[in-house]
Amino acid sequence: MSYILQTNHLTKRIDGKELVKDVNIHVKKGEIYGFLGPNGAGKTTVMKMITNLWKPTQGTVELFGETLENTSYEVLKRMGSIIEFPTFYEHMSGRDNLQLHCEYMGYYSKDSLSEALNMLGLFEAADKPVKRYSLGMKQRLGIARAVLCKPELVVLDEPTNGLDPAGMKQIRDLFRMLSTEYGMTFLISSHLLAEIESIADTIGIIHHGKLIREIPMNEISEMNTAYIELSVGNTQKAAYILSEKLNLHNFKIVDDSKIRIYEVSAATQTISKELLSNGVEMMSITKHAESLEEYFLKLTTEV
Repeated sequence: MSYILQTNHLTKRIDGKELVKDVNIHVKKGEIYGFLGPNGAGKTTVMKMITNLWKPTQGTVELFGETLENTSYEVLKRMGSIIEFPTFYEHMSGRDNLQLHCEYMGYYSKDSLSEALNMLGLFEAADKPVKRYSLGMKQRLGIARAVLCKPELVVLDEPTNGLDPAGMKQIRDLFRMLSTEYGMTFLISSHLLAEIESIADTIGIIHHGKLIREIPMNEISEMNTAYIELSVGNTQKAAYILSEKLNLHNFKIVDDSKIRIYEVSAATQTISKELLSNGVEMMSITKHAESLEEYFLKLTTEV
């Protein structure tokens, strides 16, 4: 399979300290790739190498089928990005900052500026100097600049910093629309698991500078990690009923009051009825599915 972006054994050391080691990520055209990890895991370091701001100590970056070099100017024109915090000419208006970006990118489209400002909710503030923008407005302007020229690949480092929950949802919806309708590919880093879970097609989990897993989100959903959790007064008696009366064997006694049943096709109504009719005190019965947060925590605690 060909990828719009891939890294090969990407490693970065500074002053003898290894920031990331042997990172191999694979981003398909048109997808939203969630680059997930706690602060300090190495996300920004990898993104700086992808956007040619830093050179790898070892390994390579391939963009659009070409190995990234010092002179890869045309390749970089096909990208939009925010790395760390977006910076602007503060005395200039938001509109003028975007216009300047179009000029040095060699991109000329009559309606692109207005479209970007409208999409990011900045049209009314477009002619104010950027120094009067709030942190959230500057973040929106940075996103507007990153997508303004309809790039094929957009690399965004924690793009929802400074946004309130409503703003975060609006931005997620925007990314999904741009991916679906314009075929844009997104590499989005975040330490917020819920944000990535709600938007990503594929996730790459980085921890202590190493990529520990790369997996499509639908595979996480399809994994047999769902379970029914019982809260009962007597786990031993409940376990006997499950096994002997209901012929359920794939379960685990978690503690003195909880049992998890991993045969999720079992009917909760049947389980509760059988336990109660056999004198087992039952406080609750609930179905659970493993979230990305649980999956992430399980992976990172194994490292």
